[in-house]
Amino acid sequence: MRYQHVCLETFAYTLPDEIVTSDEIEERLRPVYERLRLPAGRLELMTGIRERRFFPRGTRPGEISAVTARKAIEASGLPVESFGALIHGSVCRDQLEPATASGVHQAVGLPGWCFSLDISNACLGLLNGVVMLANMIELGQIRAGVVVGTEDGRGLVEGTIDTLLNSDGVTRQTIKGEFASLTIGSASAAIVVCDAKLSRTGNRLLGAGSLTDSSHHGLCAGGVKSADFGDDRPRMQTDSESLLHAGIGLATRTWDETRRVLGWRNSTVNKAFTHQVGKAHRKLMYESLGLNAAIDFPTVEFLGNTGAAALPVTTAIGLERGHVQSGDNVAMLGIGSGLNSVMMGWHCETPPAQVSGQTHT
Repeated sequence: MRYQHVCLETFAYTLPDEIVTSDEIEERLRPVYERLRLPAGRLELMTGIRERRFFPRGTRPGEISAVTARKAIEASGLPVESFGALIHGSVCRDQLEPATASGVHQAVGLPGWCFSLDISNACLGLLNGVVMLANMIELGQIRAGVVVGTEDGRGLVEGTIDTLLNSDGVTRQTIKGEFASLTIGSASAAIVVCDAKLSRTGNRLLGAGSLTDSSHHGLCAGGVKSADFGDDRPRMQTDSESLLHAGIGLATRTWDETRRVLGWRNSTVNKAFTHQVGKAHRKLMYESLGLNAAIDFPTVEFLGNTGAAALPVTTAIGLERGHVQSGDNVAMLGIGSGLNSVMMGWHCETPPAQVSGQTHT
């Protein structure tokens, strides 16, 4: 996919105020750790995640998404009448029907001709949304659009803790499969995509590559039946090691395809942002792609894995902190269970305006 007329205009993010450390989670799991003779600090040691954040109980994803989408639209300076599409791309949503995008559309005050829908694709929903908006702009169907999503990991993390505390069958081996669930955090992100003729930044989206390897779709399953656990909080079952290696394999092939589409070499890339999983994933990803990890900007240490919001919120924070400069070629390297991968490249003419949430590092 090559683009001639598409700009990534603004990035915005919203973070919760409540911080939960890995030490606090392990303290809650002390009875399990003592029974299994696990050393304290194991969670952070294995993942590199020292803390994550949660929205208040009862928060609906659409409420936060409306705030974040409004930030991105206002920062863009584009009139709401120019927006022809709104995509809500996170795993978390308000309900199965209607689309969470419908409530966000109303709250933000977008026009009636603005196409609105949800896209769900594990940790790739927001990047898939960018590609969809870019395609619509390139075809002349819309002039501008916004993709937004909000992930809230509280239910998954707290539900996993309660399951481990109340299960007599947990062993040193089986608990490894639960650690991925304990890495999940909360965040919200939005991206405004527009026609280059409307852009004030000139930050051109040059193209994207995408590959799928569905033979590994069973390695990670979220939202498994609540009846198995006695409550309605989601659970996740993950073969972390197999997922790591299968995902890196797919990412390597996708990066080869993306470089071909863009006409890039590794030396062309000045800065990069990836999906945030853990320190082992980050190290192996850059080694396998042949990229220097110094061009990366990580947030996993203080945000955890925030699902589909992870890559765009990391990009927004990186832009806010000056990681990207004028003239940089920027790679966004997405990977999600399924397995699916989307990677894209854009050129920074003007570091985009972005509106931040609160960050404590």
